[in-house]
Amino acid sequence: MTNVRQAYLFSALEKDQLERMTETSQTIRLDDGDPLFECGDRAERFFLVTFGQIKLARLSAGGDEKIIDIVRPGNTFAEALMFMAAPLYPVSASALGHSQVISFDNRRFMALLRESPDSCFRVMATMCQRLRGLIKEIDDLTLQSATTRVCSMLLRRFEEKGRDTFALDAPKGVIACRLSMKPETFSRICKNLTHDQVIEVHAHKVKVLEPARLRELAHLESVVGLEPEEPIEMPCFESAKGRF
Repeated sequence: MTNVRQAYLFSALEKDQLERMTETSQTIRLDDGDPLFECGDRAERFFLVTFGQIKLARLSAGGDEKIIDIVRPGNTFAEALMFMAAPLYPVSASALGHSQVISFDNRRFMALLRESPDSCFRVMATMCQRLRGLIKEIDDLTLQSATTRVCSMLLRRFEEKGRDTFALDAPKGVIACRLSMKPETFSRICKNLTHDQVIEVHAHKVKVLEPARLRELAHLESVVGLEPEEPIEMPCFESAKGRF
């Protein structure tokens, strides 16, 4: 389970301020596929994932689902909406597997910031750091080739887990959509990496055979000569605003 204090949004708060926020918090447990909120609902609360994963998605004009983000434990989402006059959730949120989130009241958090300029500035600083990371993520999606995006994702998982064998934390189709590529492209790249003995794939588990080679492929970018294997379709620009 994730400690609330470890979340970036709450790390800037004093102890008594954090206690005031948790007084009105709500713990929500979800089964796989359960909705948390729908696109267009009034955004009166923001959320912290403490267990499992939450999928943020919206439908395109053609009715296709576009995955904006997969939020993992320790991360908050929908917090930027509290600064809008009449906010509505611009995406839908649902659970990937058994998940748990804590929801927090927007108005209470805003009142807390109004009372303490120091806390307000600390929160602004942490949100700016978060924004820089999201801008880099958009750069990666627009500038990197499909192979580089897959290798970057695998390298991050490899380094996070600290071992050469790990499970993919979402269905392959979901991961492909998050990387702005078709599922068949994701499967083809994994097959090529397996053929080149960079990785092995068994069902939903990946084994890294050549970490140095994977790291090299993860840092190749289309701007230096490696063109994308397919046209890149950006899922949505809301992701640049701090998980909307």
